[in-house]
Amino acid sequence: MNKGLLFVISGPSGAGKGTIYAQIIAKTDMKRSVSVTTRKPREGEVEGVNYFFRTEEQYQQMIAAGEFLETAEVYHNLYGTPKAPVFENLKNGYNVLFEVDVHGVKSIKKKYPEAVAIFVMTPDFKTLEARLRARGSETEDSLKTRLGAARRELSEYKLFDYIVFNDEIEPAIEEVLDIITAEKRRIKNNEERIKALLKEEE
Repeated sequence: MNKGLLFVISGPSGAGKGTIYAQIIAKTDMKRSVSVTTRKPREGEVEGVNYFFRTEEQYQQMIAAGEFLETAEVYHNLYGTPKAPVFENLKNGYNVLFEVDVHGVKSIKKKYPEAVAIFVMTPDFKTLEARLRARGSETEDSLKTRLGAARRELSEYKLFDYIVFNDEIEPAIEEVLDIITAEKRRIKNNEERIKALLKEEE
């Protein structure tokens, strides 16, 4: 059995990475990573499905024990990806999909260099601005902040293996699926299977 592959999707707010992530999970048998968080559960959220909910003290103990692939503070709450379930899935041959920010990608790549990182971006910043405005929830200041953050994230492009320009959502989803298929067919990811086939011929 081939070892599973770890895929990471990232990109600026408004680029569509969340929609693409959800559709890939829905359309494939890939495993999603479940994060640990210190924030309180929202109505309808289930422990171990949406998040693993922990106190800040428990979270800090997990950091000290080196249990995270990546960790970040978002709006005064801590979020992190526990290594154990991810590595267990990979060991059992399952492909795992993450949706994280650029800092998360850096951390994951450092601890697991084989991870395949995909950056999702709009065709241009004008389109990104239009999508953010269409939300109706951005002030001029927050819009400027998000666009500045998007430019900084894109400047980290060398962290990534692929970029998908999300002009229309369905073709963008298909592009990501094509990348996943191509990675699964790489020779280096199929050596054990090839060697087994060669033995059958002996």
